Amino acid sequence: MDLLIDGDGPGRTTVLLAHGAGAAMDSDFMVAMTALLAARGLRVARFEFAYMAQRRTGGTKRPPPKIEVLQAEYRAAIAALDCAGPLVIGGKSMGGRVASLIADDLHATGRIAGLLCLGYPFHPTGRPEKLRTEHLAALHTPTLICQGSRDPFGTREEVAGYAVSQAIAVHWLEDGDHDLKPRKRVSGQSHEEALASAADAASDWALRLR
Repeated sequence: MDLLIDGDGPGRTTVLLAHGAGAAMDSDFMVAMTALLAARGLRVARFEFAYMAQRRTGGTKRPPPKIEVLQAEYRAAIAALDCAGPLVIGGKSMGGRVASLIADDLHATGRIAGLLCLGYPFHPTGRPEKLRTEHLAALHTPTLICQGSRDPFGTREEVAGYAVSQAIAVHWLEDGDHDLKPRKRVSGQSHEEALASAADAASDWALRLR
């Protein structure tokens, strides 16, 4: 399994990030967030699920496989990662959801220190009744979710009504969409500024997990 490492350094907290369902580990979002987190003192590792990696070799464009397959692949990425310091797992959208499903097992054994979700898909877009939150109610792993307040996969108003564990903190990006991008005329903030805010919150939180 290929891993991209940024911000390497002895003893640094490592954040392992998986991509979303439709964009690879070198998408604009993943590249920008990786650079911002690395600049704030974190070691950031990225990997791709097999279905996405196959696209680079001319494979047929396929949807993600079953969530159980993705969970096994995420565990394989953790096993392949050389990590001397604390480890935080997570990712963008689907990647964060997959990490959230394995987090408690890993946290209970001391393998990970926390979970970081960048735009959590609380429900499919346009289907707010189909929640992906059942496991979040009992989550024990320290968790930070960075979420746009108008994210179509879970707005601020929707998330306020969900039963989620006290281990979960949410950093809201005002007027942000699923990529945390605000409308500047509404928020007065650029996408770059919103991503920097998310990176500030994520790095401050992750470094306190030591």
